[in-house]
Amino acid sequence: MDQRSQIQEFLASRRARISPQSVGLPVAGRKRRVPGLRREEVAALAGLSVDYYIRLERGALTNASDSVLQAIVRALRLDAAEQAHLVDLARACRPSAASRPRRTSPTAIAPQLQTVLDALVGVPALVRNPTLDMIAANSLGRALYSVLHIGARTAPNLARFTFLDPRARQFWRDWDEAADDLTAQLRAAVGVNAPDRALTDLVGELSTRSDIFRELWARHDVRALGQGTKRFQHPIVGALELRYDLLHLVAEPGLTMITYTAEPGTTSHDSLSLLASWAAGQDDEVEQSQTTY
Repeated sequence: MDQRSQIQEFLASRRARISPQSVGLPVAGRKRRVPGLRREEVAALAGLSVDYYIRLERGALTNASDSVLQAIVRALRLDAAEQAHLVDLARACRPSAASRPRRTSPTAIAPQLQTVLDALVGVPALVRNPTLDMIAANSLGRALYSVLHIGARTAPNLARFTFLDPRARQFWRDWDEAADDLTAQLRAAVGVNAPDRALTDLVGELSTRSDIFRELWARHDVRALGQGTKRFQHPIVGALELRYDLLHLVAEPGLTMITYTAEPGTTSHDSLSLLASWAAGQDDEVEQSQTTY
């Protein structure tokens, strides 16, 4: 994934979604060959020369100042996640970025963090890396995502499961939303972790094997989720509607902890308690098998 191409495609996709009318530009009598804004119109809105903006959109963000980036942010009406993505893309193009060591997605967590996960009784919790590998979980977290762990020899990957496993469309009750969110999160991760080979390989695999992922990826949408609601169709306990919270771990750069909770008094709360009982039984079976000689 060439950084200059990423910049060009991202900026072009953002201006394509803005109508001239929405920013007060006249359109009467003018035949438009492109959707959304023209590059010269973005330049005018940002207070930049047309030639300079064209160079920027072609990927020449190396020397762009913060004030220039902010002008583009305002002109294209970028939200916080899109602004952060643009800054990450610009940073990755600078000469100092080339001298930084190649990043690799973490594949394990510190023992202390696993202790924290295990202490969250009654709360499914997991830790994922930028490539959306579920590299750790507590017992209830593994039970919630049991369909991903069945037969898995390595850390299950949320994006690979969602786009390539036919069971995903039943597991995610809002599959379209899940697919869109995961793609947008991977797109945001590319800006931050541009040299990460595992991330590049994952995007390449999904683009080759999934038409839907390829279409979503081409939109260049980015998203930074913090909390929300996920609806599952769990093979053991049935329908679940859980609130999720994402926690970025300062002590473990690149890793995100996700916790799930159910509203007390709801069917989902009862089902989550049932799932906890089932998970405890599974753990007992594993422990007994390990102590049998």
